[in-house]
Amino acid sequence: MTPLLYSLHSGNLYGTERMALATALGLRDEFETTFVAPEGPFHAEASRLGFRTIVFKTPLRFAADIRQFFANSPRTAAAGTRALPTLAAALWSRVYRRPCANIQVVHGGTEERLSYGRKRWLNRLGTKQVAVSNYVRERMLFHGADPAALSVIENFLTPERVDSSPRREPFQKSGIRKIVIVSRLDPIKRIDLLLDALDLTPALQNVQFEIYGTGEDEQLLRSRALARNPNVHFLGYHPDIPFRVSQSDLLLHLCPEEPFGLAILEAMAAHVPVLVPNSGGAGAIIDPGKTGFHFRANDAFDLAFQLQYLQYLPKETLTKTVEAATRSLRTRFSANCGIAHYRKLIHKCLA
Repeated sequence: MTPLLYSLHSGNLYGTERMALATALGLRDEFETTFVAPEGPFHAEASRLGFRTIVFKTPLRFAADIRQFFANSPRTAAAGTRALPTLAAALWSRVYRRPCANIQVVHGGTEERLSYGRKRWLNRLGTKQVAVSNYVRERMLFHGADPAALSVIENFLTPERVDSSPRREPFQKSGIRKIVIVSRLDPIKRIDLLLDALDLTPALQNVQFEIYGTGEDEQLLRSRALARNPNVHFLGYHPDIPFRVSQSDLLLHLCPEEPFGLAILEAMAAHVPVLVPNSGGAGAIIDPGKTGFHFRANDAFDLAFQLQYLQYLPKETLTKTVEAATRSLRTRFSANCGIAHYRKLIHKCLA
């Protein structure tokens, strides 16, 4: 089997890390994956799934740890979310004169320079780069990425993840009454936009909002909601977010610059409709009026209008939206589709 070295910038289990595991699972019939990541819960989950892991400590230690993959194998595949591991893989492949599929997977982030600006120097290495959405691709091109080396492979959910997801009961009544938000409580995520919309629209006071997540804006947002929005509940961390999402009528996503938004796919798997901004990677996931709903990004008036509209949407329309989203999840966002693209790219690099 060809070794696949997958390097991550975080040892947590956020969307980026979950996608790395999903990709490795889809490729495990042909590639033997070893993950390198900082300390964190990722290692236990990867080990549970049968993958070897290495704890990232220092750049020099990392370079020494991965040397064996190039010294002992006729060819190697390397994927990573940081530039340093990509550079190290390129170095060892040249030292040992081994063919290497060296791929930088770009999930994006909140800081333009760190997330996109630094990637352009990888052009000199001949590294292939994967953007997880067209929005990420646009940001990378803006910062000088080589379009010939850049592919878009959208995130996906494994069949096991879709099949095991807790699901909302079919809509028996018209309208949305309970809305869930799963997000960090940081300024870029725009949770404040919801509170602005509620201040503008007293008619939304009967809709309940549950917000799961923590972040630097948490105390400010809690205080503001406590004073003026008693129907908004900040619930912090919860160990079973998929279940909590399945108990709601709608997932609301507010960030206008989200690179992708894996929580949106997870809501689709839970048979919960979604409302997202008409921008960023999140906006591109949804076909408005078919697989979900849009509001104008950063526009509290339009958010309030759309929330009022959803309050009275017929149950038949909500059901059709859920059904269309499920079809999209099993086609456009299927693991078969995503894994096929990754497999094709790796083979092309090794040819």
